[in-house]
Amino acid sequence: MILPIIGYGDPVLRKVGEVLSPEHPNLKETIANMYDTMYNACGVGLAAPQVGMAIRLFIVDTTPFSEDEDLEDDEQKELKGFKRTFINPKMLKEDGEEWVFNEGCLSIPDVREDVTRNERITIEYCEEDFVVKTEVFDGLIARVIQHEYDHIEGILFTDKISSLKKRLIQKKLKNILEGKTFQDYRMKFFAKKGR
Repeated sequence: MILPIIGYGDPVLRKVGEVLSPEHPNLKETIANMYDTMYNACGVGLAAPQVGMAIRLFIVDTTPFSEDEDLEDDEQKELKGFKRTFINPKMLKEDGEEWVFNEGCLSIPDVREDVTRNERITIEYCEEDFVVKTEVFDGLIARVIQHEYDHIEGILFTDKISSLKKRLIQKKLKNILEGKTFQDYRMKFFAKKGR
């Protein structure tokens, strides 16, 4: 089932997500709905707060990035089919060189800005089986994970840009808050009822 994506300004996007237990009600259904919602909106990642749930859960599928011909063949292969569910993730380490990439967010449509992040991460998480694993990711996969991880910590990518750039996008953010934006996917806005 496709869920409405919560727009910028809604307090749920600023909450730190709660830890999930294996008994969490309708967890499999929630995850399936999140994948449906992400694919419908042509996203590469989606965090539970973006569909109104302040829980420590996000999903990633970097396959759309694998079609970028500017990337090396190895990276294209790595991105193709990288699909993962992250439950109760804990960022253990962010290291390597910092690099800039132009990021966007389904909750902040029509806004894209350059964001600096570390190239490599070490993260502990569970998939649906709740078996804890620790993995190291780098490049675009690490970036998508960092972006989604920020969501479950109540952080948006616009928090990571300069104050000058924040001033320049202020009107766009206000329009999103008020629901004065139109997307190809369903959204729910804080200042008005969803459409």
